[in-house]
Amino acid sequence: MDDVIIIGGSFAGLAAALQLGRARRKVTVLDTGLPRNRFAGHSHGLLGHDHKPPSDILTEARQQLARYPTIRLVNARADSISGTIDDFSVLTGDGESLGARRLILSYGVADQMPDVPGFAESWGTSIVPCPYCDGFEVADQHWGLVWSGPHSHNYVRLYHDWTDTLTAFADGHDIAPDIRADLARRNIPVVDGRIAEIPHHRGHITTVNLESGRNVAVDILFAHPRNKPSASLHDSLGLATVNTPFGIVLKVDERRETSIPGIYAAGDLANPLMASVTTAISHGATAGISAQQSMLV
Repeated sequence: MDDVIIIGGSFAGLAAALQLGRARRKVTVLDTGLPRNRFAGHSHGLLGHDHKPPSDILTEARQQLARYPTIRLVNARADSISGTIDDFSVLTGDGESLGARRLILSYGVADQMPDVPGFAESWGTSIVPCPYCDGFEVADQHWGLVWSGPHSHNYVRLYHDWTDTLTAFADGHDIAPDIRADLARRNIPVVDGRIAEIPHHRGHITTVNLESGRNVAVDILFAHPRNKPSASLHDSLGLATVNTPFGIVLKVDERRETSIPGIYAAGDLANPLMASVTTAISHGATAGISAQQSMLV
């Protein structure tokens, strides 16, 4: 039996495994090799790894974990979870049954792309969600923001640290008059109407085309499509969740423990705020340390 099984081996899961491996705890990491940021060419803001392809960072992380004899990395999907604290059982897609005293869920989320031609093809290249991840590289250019609800108003103020040229696309949303007045005061035009298409060249957008026939040129487009967990294991377990403007995340305490004792969660799966690699690693390390300390006698 393992001390801990980690389901999801991207930044959060590997950070948890590192802490547990250094504590000489027996760990199995299950991963399907489909991290959320696989569409991004580079990862930014991670100290020591700034402007590296995320796949390169993960490859290096796995190589570093190889020196810990108690860590096992397995390319497999977790199909089901049963049991309770100190006696969990995980059935993999390969039919293997694994046991562990603790579980860490870090299988992330999947972004739900709108049915707009060009959106999915440009996601991670010139349509991005996070200014901390990509804002510096496109500073002082013409930014577009796809409005997705009242929370979009907060981004307007945030983006001013990177650019003074911003266009908001209502995309069918009803923007309140007081918010429109604030946008006008900030010299931010609002383009009404639904987005019909986003022409691009190899993921680099040229314009945002509206159903009305109007085309608006921008250099970069920020958008926040809703997302959903990449697996449904939390549903079968009945874990408590939190509904955010972007989707459902798992509810955790300050130690990253979920509503079921012995099950922890980290990464985008349990982050109600703006996602980033730095945050995922921090939360993963916390989950790993918390799981290890909960097993002390």
